[in-house]
Amino acid sequence: MTGWDARADLVVVGSGVAGLSAALDAVAAGLRTVVVTKDGIGEGSTRWAQGGIAVVLGDIAGDSLDSHVADTLAAGGGLSDPVAVGTVVRGGPGALRRLRERGALFDGRDARLDRTREGGHSAFRVVHAGGDATGAEIERALVAAARSAQLTVLDGHVAVDALRDVTGRVTGLSVLDAEGRPGVLHAPAVLLATGGYGGLYASTTNPPTATGDGVALALRAGATASDLEFVQFHPTVLYTGPAQGRRPLVTEAVRGEGAVLRDRTGVAFMAGVHPRADLAPRDVVAAAITRRMAETGADCVHLDATGLDGFAARFPTVYASCRAAGIDPATDPIPVTPAAHYACGGIVADVDARTGVPGLYAAGEVARTGLHGANRLASNSLLEGLVAGERAVRAVLADRAFAGPGIVGRAAEPAPALPVADRSVVQRAMTRYAGIGRDATGLASASDAVEAATVTAVPLDRTGVEDAALTLLAQAVLAAAGTRRETRGCHVRTDFPERDDVHQRASLPVRMDASGRPVVVADALVGAA
Repeated sequence: MTGWDARADLVVVGSGVAGLSAALDAVAAGLRTVVVTKDGIGEGSTRWAQGGIAVVLGDIAGDSLDSHVADTLAAGGGLSDPVAVGTVVRGGPGALRRLRERGALFDGRDARLDRTREGGHSAFRVVHAGGDATGAEIERALVAAARSAQLTVLDGHVAVDALRDVTGRVTGLSVLDAEGRPGVLHAPAVLLATGGYGGLYASTTNPPTATGDGVALALRAGATASDLEFVQFHPTVLYTGPAQGRRPLVTEAVRGEGAVLRDRTGVAFMAGVHPRADLAPRDVVAAAITRRMAETGADCVHLDATGLDGFAARFPTVYASCRAAGIDPATDPIPVTPAAHYACGGIVADVDARTGVPGLYAAGEVARTGLHGANRLASNSLLEGLVAGERAVRAVLADRAFAGPGIVGRAAEPAPALPVADRSVVQRAMTRYAGIGRDATGLASASDAVEAATVTAVPLDRTGVEDAALTLLAQAVLAAAGTRRETRGCHVRTDFPERDDVHQRASLPVRMDASGRPVVVADALVGAA
């Protein structure tokens, strides 16, 4: 591999809330830091987040940090790590304060921020900005802070592979620019903050950047992934007919303010599904909507917000999307369906973002810390990104001090040939057979379809890197989904509709085998309790 090279103390891949929070802290700590991002600095998933940040600030009667922990554990379907949950939840108030110090403006007065409630929460604890534009405001503030700090950003570049020395320690990152020209960033620490893999599915709330690059890169570097089968589908995405790519989200906060889901006949069907009805956890609501559409033969259900006052002012983003589709939420129920939204699993990392590969860190949606388990609690994602970004930099600094002098980087080797399938084939197979409601026959059909479309090729540009990542993620998700023979959280098996806490209350580690295929670690569920 030929091309340019440069040196840094830390390379951050991704420019969402976790990546930019970490990069800003790293620069403040004196680390030479480079942010690598495929598009512009503000084009990641963070900007599309609507609902807000779940955080307990101590000013809501009856709410507490312990309640937030309990709600998170309840939503996680028995697979959340209580230590990770407690660490992130208790780190929230301080992380929010530092975000506000960086210029983020939230709704309400300084002394008392406005709060809303979302599915799975027992209290009004979600702070928001611009009504339903929280992610956009966070991204605005962090981008402005990055420019003020003169943070080095390498935009228009896709990360290809982590470079490692003979001991397996990370020594840098290989990248390709928009023209496919290679480059190398030598660094003793690489932080992946690349988001999830909503691009596996035909319809998603994610931007086009969410193609699983970070998880694929980490697996190829020898890291372990876990909980990959738990893909959260947001229950309410604006339905305007069959669609491909990113779809407009209808934030869960609309239901938190009193909107009700109804089927095509007007029946409010969530009342008999869960004690919290329309504010049940997302996995419950998304599955209920899918069942109701199948039962009634409808392409969508409807979110009735006609009884809400001031909809346009409270939810300007949703209102604009509805009006563009010819819908007036004040008089018309909003047509909605579920769509791929969030990866609850990812690279196995601790709460300080350390993975099993020395020098490789992972924070935010790309990581599996044990916070989310089998289903993410609403508005815990922005919270995790803020807390994880800060903790990651502290870990990098601690590991740097322990390791002593910086590691000498080595030149990158020629890019390897990787399995690559046509993206449209992958998306069709995953959408049809690995969405909400899976069975052994369908999962096998999806695997066969991906396998039949796979060739071996050297990725030469961003599209090639993304297609290779999506192919690897499809194989990994299908392997995990086929192994977990139960229904738990976001993973709904129609041939195994019951939850099995006796044998399957455990996460499934996924690693690359000697042939370069992702496999579930043998006997991962044996003896699990």
